[in-house]
Amino acid sequence: MRVFVAAAFVAAVCLGASAQEKKDEKKEKELAKLIDEIETAGKAKKYADVIALAKKAAELDPKNPAIPFAAATAHTALRQNAEAATEWTKVIALEPKVVVAYDRRGDAYLKTGKFKEAVADFDEYLKTNPKDAPDHWRRGLALYYAGRFKDGAAQFNAAQGPAREDVENSAWHYLCNARANTPKKAREDLIPVTKDARVPMNKVLDLFAGKIKPQDVLDAAENAKLKDEPLKEARFYANLYVALYYESEGDPKKCLEHMTAAAEKYKIGHYMWDIADVHLKLLKAKK
Repeated sequence: MRVFVAAAFVAAVCLGASAQEKKDEKKEKELAKLIDEIETAGKAKKYADVIALAKKAAELDPKNPAIPFAAATAHTALRQNAEAATEWTKVIALEPKVVVAYDRRGDAYLKTGKFKEAVADFDEYLKTNPKDAPDHWRRGLALYYAGRFKDGAAQFNAAQGPAREDVENSAWHYLCNARANTPKKAREDLIPVTKDARVPMNKVLDLFAGKIKPQDVLDAAENAKLKDEPLKEARFYANLYVALYYESEGDPKKCLEHMTAAAEKYKIGHYMWDIADVHLKLLKAKK
């Protein structure tokens, strides 16, 4: 009797193990299929599909950091920045050594108005990537919005190579310096740029130098004989930097007018549109 019971118990355990193996095998095949589908959808830029597939994959393998990484990337592409930040946080919790996740979450925080958190994430990323520090202009933007204007000016002043010849780097250095000191001091310290001929950026530098008026920047965008998306981009940048100029001059009404045009009338696919969008939200909240 005892021998029979023991034999039956062993048989039951063996059958259970076999069933578990089959279950695990099925799960692994399903997971592998989902990951392949995530990769295919990502290459096709079907970001909503990536998010849906990643959700299913996470249920099967909640400890795989590659899954929230894919979801975060898709949310970022769709400008769903709050959701992206949540997914980057999952990546960091699962694998803290993936330091690029701090940098990407910093972007998401910056675009959602969490400026101090953005600076902290960029700093965490730069601990292991110090070579990226001089040209980390996104950190400079975060410092500006966090109210750390002196640090922001130092960040933009540290730019090297091609970044040093970017009018936007010079413009943001001016904006930080104008708030840390005065517009007069910022004009004296303006970083010279000679190789950036983009419309209307070639006029933006003249505006901050005090050589032309805001309307001249707006006119430059209109008179450049551009069409379609290039024209929209020129109008966007003209209004963005005219708005920022007015902010540095202490004219919130004009700043709001042109930031509204930049963010609402001339929406483009560039990173700086997200900055205009979050800036406009700040202005409206103050109003």
